[in-house]
Amino acid sequence: MTSTKSTRRPHHWRRDLIELAALFTAVAVADAIAHLIGHQPDGPFLLMASAVVLVATAAFHTWWARRHGHAPPPEPPGPGPAGSGGGEAPAGAGARSGAGSERADGLTGAEETVLWRLRTTVHDAPGSLAALCLALSGLGVDILTLQTHPLAQGTVDEFLLRAPAPLPAQELSREVAAAGGTSTWIERADAHDLVDTPARVLSLATRTALDSAELPLSLRQLLGRCTIHSLPAVSVTGRETGQSAPVEGVLEGTVMRLRDPSGGVISVERPYLPFTPTEFARARALVELDARLGPRMPRGADVLTLPEGGEITVRRADRGDLAAARALHDRCSQRTLGLRYHGPVKDADRYLDHLLNPRFGRTLAVRTASGKVVALGHLLWDGDETEVALLVEDEWQRRGIGSELLARLVAMAGEAGCDSVYAVTQSRNTGMVAAMRALELPLDYQIEEGTLVITARLTPEQAGRPSAPAERTRH
Repeated sequence: MTSTKSTRRPHHWRRDLIELAALFTAVAVADAIAHLIGHQPDGPFLLMASAVVLVATAAFHTWWARRHGHAPPPEPPGPGPAGSGGGEAPAGAGARSGAGSERADGLTGAEETVLWRLRTTVHDAPGSLAALCLALSGLGVDILTLQTHPLAQGTVDEFLLRAPAPLPAQELSREVAAAGGTSTWIERADAHDLVDTPARVLSLATRTALDSAELPLSLRQLLGRCTIHSLPAVSVTGRETGQSAPVEGVLEGTVMRLRDPSGGVISVERPYLPFTPTEFARARALVELDARLGPRMPRGADVLTLPEGGEITVRRADRGDLAAARALHDRCSQRTLGLRYHGPVKDADRYLDHLLNPRFGRTLAVRTASGKVVALGHLLWDGDETEVALLVEDEWQRRGIGSELLARLVAMAGEAGCDSVYAVTQSRNTGMVAAMRALELPLDYQIEEGTLVITARLTPEQAGRPSAPAERTRH
């Protein structure tokens, strides 16, 4: 607020001298006019009329001043938003301003801005956070959200910032370092990051509670850019892998290992940026929620009409459909199974328990009116990548079932935030190649050891993200 002392005008002797001279001049002019009018025949009456007019004018001016003298003063120009009562923002409070207002760096609120996510480590001492906020304010940066992650020594502060578009990430990192920040990590953010942390965690917990397959995706969204591997306790061939973790989990810098409720280990890795105890506690809470609720999956189904008029049902599948999936294998030809599994056909059944496990991805099953499974579509989490695979019974091929399954799997991958999906097949598998082309997405083809790998790049709208390229800087 502006003090009374700063609003009082300085007193000076020159003003008194000017006012005194004006008073004497007015008296002299009034005396001359009175003598001039007084010697006229109607002089006294003119003087009386002039006096009455002067008194009436003075009375009207006094009444008007008292009636309108308490109107609120106009809002002074300043950085505060409209309706805030004006006044200057305290130092270190950030550069938050209304549209079109001046900021500390001379930019206006109408300037184009970008969102950044910044994480830095500061000393756990009074004033360290204030110094960091003051440095950001000097650059015209607006702090939207702030999270603190206490460490044994120091504190990790994570900011969501709105900064002027011309401000480079390198300059922002240099100012943070000058203010005492170390191990600074900065990357571009988007509008999805504007959701506050408690609301985001509750949303992820709800998704996890509704579907077992959501746990890896929820962990990825909770922890940011990271790679998640589900390591089974028993391999596909039935051998023990030796993968295990204590109930409380393990945190080792950029890697955390959590016990998978369905068996095995969930390994979460993030390059360069160590996990904090706060992030580890949040991830462990999601895993504990999944363990308490047990296996679960949405049971919704869609009924589709085939071109020849028959109806089929598409729904999610899990380990409860293992018997029906094995029956599908028994009805498929050796050629169909060989194109799907790229290995000995006699081992095909061994893969089903892994494929139908919600921890490793999602599976869609196509059933006929009699309840027989005639096709399976798999969406498999492979670290940072996502694989799609199809198996359609011979008698039901070339009816559009594979294309329908693939389109649904790609839509599910987009909802999960995947940038692309890939399919491993053979060039003679014309059905799979045609289904990938029917997606009408940019495709990349690559031959690896006689196997064809087709990668489909999802558009920004399909992947649920803005089209602006991501930028990351680490110091």
